[in-house]
Amino acid sequence: MTLLGTRRTAWLALPMLLAMSSGAFAADFDGSQLSAIWGVPFAGLLLSIAFMPLLVPHFWHHHYGKVAAAWGLAFLVPFGVMFGPAMAGVNMVHALFAEYIPFIILLTALFTVSGGIFIRGNLHGSPALNTAILGIGAVLASFMGTTGASMLLIRPLIRANDNRKHVAHVVVFFIFIVSNAGGSLTPLGDPPLFLGFLKGVDFFWTLKHIFPETLFMLGSLLTIFYFLDSWYYNRREELVPQDPTPDSKAIGFDGGINFALLGAVVGLVLMSGLWKSDVSFDIYGTVVGLPGVVRDVGLVAVTFLSLMITPAKVHADNQFGWAPMQEVAKLFAGIFLTIIPVIAMLKAGVNGPFGAVVSAVTQPDGSPDVMMYFWITGALSSFLDNAPTYLVFFNTAGGDPQVLMTTLAPTLAAISAGAVFMGANTYIGNAPNLMVKAIAEDRGVKMPSFFGYMLWSGGILVPLFVIMSFIWFN
Repeated sequence: MTLLGTRRTAWLALPMLLAMSSGAFAADFDGSQLSAIWGVPFAGLLLSIAFMPLLVPHFWHHHYGKVAAAWGLAFLVPFGVMFGPAMAGVNMVHALFAEYIPFIILLTALFTVSGGIFIRGNLHGSPALNTAILGIGAVLASFMGTTGASMLLIRPLIRANDNRKHVAHVVVFFIFIVSNAGGSLTPLGDPPLFLGFLKGVDFFWTLKHIFPETLFMLGSLLTIFYFLDSWYYNRREELVPQDPTPDSKAIGFDGGINFALLGAVVGLVLMSGLWKSDVSFDIYGTVVGLPGVVRDVGLVAVTFLSLMITPAKVHADNQFGWAPMQEVAKLFAGIFLTIIPVIAMLKAGVNGPFGAVVSAVTQPDGSPDVMMYFWITGALSSFLDNAPTYLVFFNTAGGDPQVLMTTLAPTLAAISAGAVFMGANTYIGNAPNLMVKAIAEDRGVKMPSFFGYMLWSGGILVPLFVIMSFIWFN
């Protein structure tokens, strides 16, 4: 599978490490043995993602895979020297088979299948129509993923508004709603929730526990967008005299067979969560269950089937290409590798080097501070990518899915809401954000800069988060 061929990442060290590993070590190790300096590769990679596209865009565009590999090796080589190649290999295998491969396979399947559906026809971007598209995207996001819904709808939304002078705000709210908040209800919706699902969180848990928060967020954003877009729409000379896209009588779908494949993706993920099997495979200390294997093989098959049956014209009309997924696959390979010691140090609790962070989310009596979990998870998700941030605080809260879904349900709800909702605060908070920005700019939309976008999120999203935290996470 091409997307998994991250040739110049730290995963190249896998054969050597496996050859030297006896499999006698467990993937978990005592994070209290580590110092905070082991978090430098993780922080360095994420800071590179944040700032290198701004400071050295040409270099970043051509060498981001090498940057991710360098940070991965900056962790892996010293770790192997200090704790032995066997320990390094076992932890690398755990990150690969327990987290990275299932994560990237699902993302690839959703990206591929949604890229095989072309919405034809010319719509006219009135405030009512734009709001309706955002609302539809919000619903779709929880069932076909924020990536899938974003890739499906961003192109027709831009095309519908190509006769208007002000379009950037439409794309910004699209990122808020479709690329982030809309994916908060199922593991299919957003990568952090899928990671939680892989850790044992029930498929419908988030739907049951953060539905009111999601309804508040989406309702508020759609209302704000409608009035803002109406203000722009009614401005003098907002509409250009000649619509660049000719009118079409027929509104419909090309590549509609991919809707059936989307149903197959949903079915495979549901199957892997509901099917219990005693059959498992021990891969150097990492236990991989049969349902997960069947799910991932099925998702790979769906991906290739979509590529085979989708007409070339549909991909051409959608301007479908692998570059966005290649970037995500390479960067996340480095992220999942460098986050290994960070998770271990956080799991060490107050005795670990990140004891201050653990203390910040813990009440004096030892119980979780739900509001702090919401804000710290969310703040870090804004800059450190929300999937690994969710994983960090999931483990900080104990990492036991049964306890988190019951006794500590408010804490897990705060972690889930913070990771998903606040991933919209910056372009780097969630994988689809940058994809949508790139597509919009390719279509001639002048998008806000990195910090210009943060002015939008700070003025619109943060006040909503404040209200939400006092109502549900106080």
